[in-house]
Amino acid sequence: MRRRDVMAGNWKMHKTVPEAVELATAVRAGLEARPADLDVVLFPPFTALQAVSQVLKGSRIELGAQNMHWEKQGAFTGGVSPLMLRDIGCSYVILGHSERRQLFGETDEAVDRKARSAVDNGLTPLVCVGETLSERESDRTLEVVERQVERALRHLGPDEAARMVISYEPVWAIGTGHAATPEQAEEVQAFIRKLVAISHGEPAADALRVLYGGSVKADNIGALMAQGDIDGALVGGACLQARSFLEIIHYPKD
Repeated sequence: MRRRDVMAGNWKMHKTVPEAVELATAVRAGLEARPADLDVVLFPPFTALQAVSQVLKGSRIELGAQNMHWEKQGAFTGGVSPLMLRDIGCSYVILGHSERRQLFGETDEAVDRKARSAVDNGLTPLVCVGETLSERESDRTLEVVERQVERALRHLGPDEAARMVISYEPVWAIGTGHAATPEQAEEVQAFIRKLVAISHGEPAADALRVLYGGSVKADNIGALMAQGDIDGALVGGACLQARSFLEIIHYPKD
């Protein structure tokens, strides 16, 4: 049975509250006539979560946050807890995005703790993994991805791993306009599923949804989605306009 696809929009550090409301409203309107055959998740910045939550209320679009702390509360200035995210209406959270790893020093160990906390607090973790350009050029892609996947899932049981989402995002493709080819993406994403089959069992691997992220656009989403182990996309720049994001969601299927 085909896994249920996910189309997710990571707004990153974009959109004021009025702009976020406008974008979320337009995406919701653009999905009204579509059959409920896939999951759509929006990831606004923290400042817009409350307002976007209100826009999405009663729709089938889910809300997610771009990061979180693993503790429920405490003296963590600037932190946002999983309980806060649930309270505001989030059901997803992005963990380990390459920008968090590369720019803010987030470690595999931190992603592990956050993934465990997200599951414990009723959030679906969307864990990002992927290699830098130098790592790909030195043939270390699978080594890097294996380490990141293993450490993110090490404290999750088979049923918990089955319900999470992993996004393969080659760092060299994010925001560059140079997406991985469908074949490059499929190679790594099939490898991710194989790793999970070994560590958590075949049923978990079969149920796990693996997305591709990195310069996803309307003109390449069809070829990506034609691959057997790609179950959707984590979209960056192209999700900041309703029209381009909806074009990706409504990609023509052969």
